Amino acid sequence: MADTLSARQPTITEIGREYLRLHLSDAVGPVMLGRLIAHFGSIDKLKHASIDSLTQVEGIGPRRAQAVFNARNDDIIEREIERAQLAGAHIICWEDDAYPKQLRHCNDPPVCIYVRGQLQPADAVSIGIVGSRRSSRYGYDQAHRFGALIAGAGFTVVSGMARGIDGYAHEGAISAQGRTVAVLGCGVDVVYPPEHGQLAEQIIACGAIISELPMGSQPTAGSFPSRNRIIAGMTLGTLVVEASNRSGALITARLASEYNREIFAIPGRLDTPTAIGTNSLIQSGSAKLVMGLEDILDELGDVGKVMGAASGSATDKSKEESSSIAGLASLSGNERTVVELLADSEMSIDELIARSGLSASEVSVALTLLRIKSTIVELPGNCFALRRT
Repeated sequence: MADTLSARQPTITEIGREYLRLHLSDAVGPVMLGRLIAHFGSIDKLKHASIDSLTQVEGIGPRRAQAVFNARNDDIIEREIERAQLAGAHIICWEDDAYPKQLRHCNDPPVCIYVRGQLQPADAVSIGIVGSRRSSRYGYDQAHRFGALIAGAGFTVVSGMARGIDGYAHEGAISAQGRTVAVLGCGVDVVYPPEHGQLAEQIIACGAIISELPMGSQPTAGSFPSRNRIIAGMTLGTLVVEASNRSGALITARLASEYNREIFAIPGRLDTPTAIGTNSLIQSGSAKLVMGLEDILDELGDVGKVMGAASGSATDKSKEESSSIAGLASLSGNERTVVELLADSEMSIDELIARSGLSASEVSVALTLLRIKSTIVELPGNCFALRRT
C-alpha cells in the first residue's frame, strides 16, 4: 500500500520543502512560524530574510534568528525526505491541498505532517475516540462498538493507536470497513506500541497514520499532549471512553473545547477508577452523555442529519443508488452563505472565511456538507466552486 501511494504522490511539494526547513529547526514552532509568515508575508520572503530583519519579529532574539537563518541547510532536509521516501511516507505542509482543513485553522497547527497511507477530503467529517490505556472490559467493548458505529455512519474515526481504548476504536472502524486515522506521538516509521504493528498496516490500508514528528522520533512523555491537539483539531468532536481523572484523554477533551469542537463521553461504572474522568466530564456539563450513535448525530446538527440519513440508506442498496444525498436536507444558513459567495466565482477556504463572517470550523463543516450534497466541487489550489449541471 505504501509503495503504491509513493508512486501516485510526491514525497513532498516544492513549497513543502521550504516549510520543512523550519519544521526541523528547534527554534520555530507552529505559533512562532505563523508570526514570522505574518511579518514577512510569505514563506519565500521569510527564506530570504536577513538575521537583522528576523530579530525585528516579536519573540525572535539573536540566537533564535541565527537558528532560523541556519535552517537553510539543504543537506538536512534532503536526508529527511529520503528517510520518508524509504518508509513510504509523504510530507505535507500548511499550504498543501492535502493538509486537513480544520486543523489548518487552529491556532497552533503542525507546520508539517508526515503521512503513511492517504488522507482524503472526506476525513474532514471525523470523530476522535480517546480513552485510557488500561480500561475495563466494558470500556474496550464500547470503544470497539462506537468505532464501528461511527465509521459505519461514514465518519472517519481518529485516535492515537495507543494500547487500550485507542486500539479498540481503530479495530472497530476497520471491522465496519470504514476509514480510520491514527495520530502518533512518534515518527511514522516507528511502531508504538510494538505489538500494534499489524494494526498499523491495517490502518494504512484503510486510512492513514500521521505525525508531526520527524522520521525516527521515539515516543516521549512530552510528545503525547502535542499529539492530542492534532486529534482534537482535525475532528468535529471527541468521544471519551473511560478515562481516569489524570488521563491524557482529558487533555484531548480540553483542547477540543478550546478549538470549539464537540465533546462526548460514555458514562462508566461508579466503582471503576478509569471512569472517574468521563463521569466528571458529564457531571460538569463539559461533555454530552452518549448512549448511542444518535446522541452524537443529534449534537452535530446538519452534519449529523446528513450522515445519519446516508447511514440509514445503506441498508437498502437499491434505494441508496436511486437517491442522492443532495435531496436529504435543505441548505442550512451557513451553507446558503457559502453558496451565495460562490455564485459568481470560485474562492479559497481562506477567502470564504474572511468574507462570510463565519468561523473556520463553520465554513469547513458547510463545505463538507455541500460536497456531500454535490452542490460544490473542490478545485486545485484549495479552492471551491459551484457544481454546474
